[in-house]
Amino acid sequence: MTPTLLIHGGAGTLRRDELGPVREAAHHEALAAIARAGQRLLAQGASALDVVVEAVRLLEECPLFNAGKGAVYTTAGTHELDASVMDGPTQAAGAVTCVSRTRNPVLAAREVLRRSPHLLFASAAADALAEQWGLEMVAPDWFGTPERLAQWQRTQTPTLDHDAARMGTVGAVALDVEGRLAAATSTGGMTAKAPGRVGDTPLIGAGCWADARVAVSCTGTGEAFIRICAAHDVAARVAYGGAPLAEAAHAVVHEGLPSVGGTGGLIALAADGRMALPIHSAGMYRAVARVGAPVWTAIYADEGLPPATDS
Repeated sequence: MTPTLLIHGGAGTLRRDELGPVREAAHHEALAAIARAGQRLLAQGASALDVVVEAVRLLEECPLFNAGKGAVYTTAGTHELDASVMDGPTQAAGAVTCVSRTRNPVLAAREVLRRSPHLLFASAAADALAEQWGLEMVAPDWFGTPERLAQWQRTQTPTLDHDAARMGTVGAVALDVEGRLAAATSTGGMTAKAPGRVGDTPLIGAGCWADARVAVSCTGTGEAFIRICAAHDVAARVAYGGAPLAEAAHAVVHEGLPSVGGTGGLIALAADGRMALPIHSAGMYRAVARVGAPVWTAIYADEGLPPATDS
């Protein structure tokens, strides 16, 4: 069993002529650095849950992605962030939605899992709990960046801004040395979304799932992922239908999503180490880190899978 970490930084319309070599290099560097950090933790024997939370926290801290610092703006010019975590062995989960003061929403989701009999907290109540639990709080405008502000100024209609989708929802799935799986997902939502809108990210079974067999984190058109319960559907196809992970993930992304008008992708990892990274869009920022192997990163859909994958 090789401890493994997969991360994603969002899926969407990614064209080489638009992104350019400088931005490409910056995203590859960020993905690789975060993947290596998780790889080191796995090599030290850290749990899958600890690793996915730390990987997503680092993604939230990177303004290249739409989660945490660098979150997109709502139509009201505000930030509303979502996150969820799930532990495979116990299927314990925690989530927050529409937070605006919690620096790292994934840490708040982790504390919900640890401390509360409930699973999902929203808005000001979620921020208040995060503060009560000692998490770092910030002013609501801390999440903004000049690039995100410019995106908001260009489009103030509640539709997915493809430039934002390029740097969208982040997530991680991991398999640790004990064979445990976990998943975490975090997002700033969609550019110019209506205030109060909730996508798939904080909804267990839609944007995030982990059990004893499979861990999944999704990115893309949130409403579509909710309609087909995308993350859980991957796991169900494996558990109930006996489908190989790659086949199950491919069916959800390339058949299920288009059937409801959705686009995007997901990362999935099985307890036997097999992985899947299907994409129904031009690209998805992604990285794979196995203990003892070089970190692999990719952006465009035509870059395929990492070397020696069994998926």
